[in-house]
Amino acid sequence: MIFTSKVNKELHLPKFVFMPPQDDLKKEFAARLSDTLPEFEVHSPETDEVASDLIVDADAAMGWIPPETLKKAEKIKWLHNPDAGPFFGYYYEDLCKHELTITNPRGIYWDHISHHIMMFLLGLSRGLPWYSKSKSEKKWDRNARKTPYVFLGDSTVLINGVGGIGHETARLCREFGMRVIGIDPRPEYKIDGIEMHLPTDIEKYLPEADFVISTVPHTPETEFMFNTKTFKIMKNSAYFINVGRGMVCKLDDLVNAIESNEISGCGLDVYEIEPLPDNHKLWSLDNVMLTPHIAVAEAANLNNRRYEILENNAKLFLKNQDLINVVDKEKWF
Repeated sequence: MIFTSKVNKELHLPKFVFMPPQDDLKKEFAARLSDTLPEFEVHSPETDEVASDLIVDADAAMGWIPPETLKKAEKIKWLHNPDAGPFFGYYYEDLCKHELTITNPRGIYWDHISHHIMMFLLGLSRGLPWYSKSKSEKKWDRNARKTPYVFLGDSTVLINGVGGIGHETARLCREFGMRVIGIDPRPEYKIDGIEMHLPTDIEKYLPEADFVISTVPHTPETEFMFNTKTFKIMKNSAYFINVGRGMVCKLDDLVNAIESNEISGCGLDVYEIEPLPDNHKLWSLDNVMLTPHIAVAEAANLNNRRYEILENNAKLFLKNQDLINVVDKEKWF
């Protein structure tokens, strides 16, 4: 599908390619971009073969460009990744070395996922998994909770990744009176009352945290950063919460840590293996809260937020100005 105008054809204005496979979202974005910015010649090829031909003289694209297709691109300057945390393999060596700028929609999930985090944090602090077990057994047991009650006003939370999601989570935790330790390699938000540190310092502060929350994407640096070693450093009474990417945490190590009482429990929305196998030990552990990667499910305003970032960058691109949400290609985010 091509969205273009007579003016574009005559002036040879920038070409924007929405890479296949096409879905309803890409088709909607292509139509909106063409209507809003007719300066672009917008293409939505249905096949890899057509996309490979179009990318030769394309100026910008959205989606994933395969290695062989990238070799044909003679003038591309901007690639928009539709996901803040894309599939493993999106960032390959030739793409990372290419001079093009990559952007992504990070920051759009800030409220939805931070609310999901607070659900985990509040539930675990109050022993909700224990009472849920009693409910399933139809038992009125006021002593069902087997782990200490955690008063948030006297507790410390360590947030690994203080971006869009992490900074809102930090704000909410501060509202509950918690001490907040932030870990981030490139802080983009200023938040009063938060102690910020680099990832190289995380092991120093893990022993101080009652809750350890991870929001980071899967990158070479973050892969399995939560493992046997890190869980041993944490308090025995601490809880681990992961809403970022599953490959950040080694699940077997997490299970062992909970079973051996090295940590108290966990709240997970993402997993090293998805779907989580029905025979995995996590299902049978008592003090855990599990949701099936649905922290942003049915969030109606996300697609508009995605498109706004794309359109804003398209306008900046036409003006030859610096883009927003630029990805550090070596770090994948």
